[in-house]
Amino acid sequence: MEKETNETTYHIPALLKETIEGLNIRPGGVYADATFGGGGHSRAIVNQLDSEGHLYSFDQDRDSLVNVINDPRFTFVLSNFRYIKNFLRFHGEEKIDGIIADLGVSFHHFDDPSRGFSFRSDAPLDMRMNRNAETTAADIIAGYDTGELTAMFRRYTDLKRPHEVARLIASAREKSPILTTFQLVEAVRPAVNQRNEKKDLAQIFQAIRIEVNHEMDALRQFLESTLEVLRPGGRLCVLTYHSVEDRMVKNFMKTGNVEGIEEKDFFGKVSTPWKQITRSPLTAGADEVERNPRSRSAKLRIAELLIPDKDSK
Repeated sequence: MEKETNETTYHIPALLKETIEGLNIRPGGVYADATFGGGGHSRAIVNQLDSEGHLYSFDQDRDSLVNVINDPRFTFVLSNFRYIKNFLRFHGEEKIDGIIADLGVSFHHFDDPSRGFSFRSDAPLDMRMNRNAETTAADIIAGYDTGELTAMFRRYTDLKRPHEVARLIASAREKSPILTTFQLVEAVRPAVNQRNEKKDLAQIFQAIRIEVNHEMDALRQFLESTLEVLRPGGRLCVLTYHSVEDRMVKNFMKTGNVEGIEEKDFFGKVSTPWKQITRSPLTAGADEVERNPRSRSAKLRIAELLIPDKDSK
């Protein structure tokens, strides 16, 4: 019972039923959970496998090791999901049947003040998913010039005044170093819309977290790798939580590249390696949002790798 409690408090997966159904699990198949976290998705997958099936789960945060599943059908890989192809090859898997990725930050990261992910608790500005990584949020706040900070906030948020946020940070750090979450909140407060304070602060912290962890670069590499590790007919299920990552996933599933560049055949039909199972993303219903308010922003997109046309060879 203690194990189940820990998994629940570590992270409650959004759209769990829909994600597992979308994966279209074959009991003897091989699957990957690219974002293990609390192990909710992984446990649901393993429960549908027979003795021939196997699941590889990835997570770069050592904290997730407490949730590892003790089962011969399960292998945990302590790594960022951007290296999924390398590690699957290492384990002798050339092609697998399905992959899921829940891109949301685990409850554990927000709720552990020492990690510095949340503006609600005073803590060192860290935000590293992998604690062995060199760059922290404090390093970015101290080291980026105003132009670099502005570009970061413009790229990863919908803030109306990204330059003003950057300018306030630059001004505040001239007086004293910004080393904690509350110091950062106080520095940017004049640029925050008081009626939407939580939303604006969440976006500011989100942008810094994305930069610290190179999240968009990792997502791009992961998505591109899925084309190489999935077998034809294999499913890709991705849960996103903000517009930047959702746009990348949407573009990738539509065109085969994260930029959304369309290549058309002779007849003007868009050439893509994917069949979109969800034309529009699935979202949480009212009951789930009530049970798990953080599921409100979740979007689930599902695609299936097309079987190559023999005539195209």
